[in-house]
Amino acid sequence: QVALVESGGGLVQPGGSLTLSCVTSGFAFENADMNWYRQPPGKERALVATIGRIQASYVNSVQDRFIISKDDTKKTVYLQINNAKPEDTGVYYCRRRFFDDAWGRGTQVIVSS
Repeated sequence: QVALVESGGGLVQPGGSLTLSCVTSGFAFENADMNWYRQPPGKERALVATIGRIQASYVNSVQDRFIISKDDTKKTVYLQINNAKPEDTGVYYCRRRFFDDAWGRGTQVIVSS
């Protein structure tokens, strides 16, 4: 059974940094592409970053500020948020790319002074 457990969220000031973690189990993590999603308050959940075997990709709004990475030994995917902006506020979720896994609980990020 696939499990996705996100953590690391919290309150961060504009311009600050935060690193989110997603510990996974139940599948071959080393072979999986992984996504991070963000759900702002009152809005739909949307993809923000993807990491595959070869490269990572980002939506324009987070390009050059977010860094997605994987640690296959820990079966964990990370999302480093740099130069945080108020519009980065939301609940962040991870999920396998191409699979319809159940969502985890997410981790909330609030960017505010």
